[in-house]
Amino acid sequence: MFNEMLNRREALKLSAAGVLGFSASNWLNILAARAGETRQQTKNCILLWMAGGPSHKDTFDLRPGTDQGGPFRNIQTAVPGIQISEHFPQFARLTDHAAIIRSMSTSEGAHARASYNMHTGYREGQGGIVYPSMGSIVAKELGSDTASMPNFVSVGNRNYGSGFLGARFQPLVVNDPARGVENLRTGVAANQFNSRVDLLEELEQGFHSTHNAQTAEAHRTTIQRAVTLMRDSGTAAFDISRESSATRSAYGSSKFGEGCLMARRLVEAGVKYVEVTLGGWDTHQNNFERVRTLSSQVDPAMSALIRDLKDRNLLDNTLVIWMGEFGRTPRINARGAQPGRDHYPRAWSSVMVGGGIKGGQVIGRTDAEAATVVERPVSTLDFMATVCRALGIDHNKQNVAPNGRPIRIVDRGANPISQLF
Repeated sequence: MFNEMLNRREALKLSAAGVLGFSASNWLNILAARAGETRQQTKNCILLWMAGGPSHKDTFDLRPGTDQGGPFRNIQTAVPGIQISEHFPQFARLTDHAAIIRSMSTSEGAHARASYNMHTGYREGQGGIVYPSMGSIVAKELGSDTASMPNFVSVGNRNYGSGFLGARFQPLVVNDPARGVENLRTGVAANQFNSRVDLLEELEQGFHSTHNAQTAEAHRTTIQRAVTLMRDSGTAAFDISRESSATRSAYGSSKFGEGCLMARRLVEAGVKYVEVTLGGWDTHQNNFERVRTLSSQVDPAMSALIRDLKDRNLLDNTLVIWMGEFGRTPRINARGAQPGRDHYPRAWSSVMVGGGIKGGQVIGRTDAEAATVVERPVSTLDFMATVCRALGIDHNKQNVAPNGRPIRIVDRGANPISQLF
């Protein structure tokens, strides 16, 4: 254990200080402290998923005063020289913790395929494999096998899951953050509940004998996860009503704000990956009014989340990502009285906050119309590898699919964004 916990240099220091001559209790205290430091260094991730594809030109890469720029103004942020939409005033004061990536350039322009691509790093149908999402990768690589709390929670949407990794790394889905995880209360005394679980396990034996091994194991895993969660007091983390009215108000009254508050509670309780979804960004029509409304939900919620994580000393170990599946066209379409912007994967923006990255910077640049990336294009592979590096995951590592084929966490050709580290 000595060799596992302390390197030779640390051992010599302790010996010189007389620590190794102390009682066993002091020695164990040192080991416990080191173990605590190791746990604190483990990273978490919160993905704020903007379903539909937010317009980069109306959020984080504006062109006010130009023909196709739209009506929104830029405002100055906490970092000199960085400007963003006027509809993110709270977040503007927190940009010293953030990196705005203005040079996302990806290949999928249809919602389903682009969402799959940005969640997994692979194209749908590529190689005939169902690939795991980043949430499931994090659950596998950083999660605990023995934790009673799930390692991956998806709030507000049934999202991309574990693919070939299996049921063990599937997300727990919370449809309504205000209601938490329903049906967790057993409704009976503990001894009765345990008896029923024992009976269920007996019935499971019959199920296993009549179904193939993979199906049976998935079934067993799902039931075991549910029972473990029902027995654990940590499920209080799903109950946002325990927060003060002032805290809840800071996040805003929207479902998205409630989801962000739940995400903070879940990370605090040991959940490694939380995804919170805000839909409605598919703004082919009425783009500007809809982006204004959606931004007014994102700004207080995301900003309160960042402040909360920072106040609780969790921000350095928690990577917060704001992104959708692509951007919107630089040109405003001709849709009558309510014009909008269409799908556009060629150039768009995402945001990373915390997680030990270097904040207060902009990565990449688009041209005068925000139509083409002219500096440091970031592909899907680059982005996924960057997330892995921020979380301490080797993106070159391989997992084995059921057919025996080794599958890289991120496919070949990835170039992580070095400026962030």
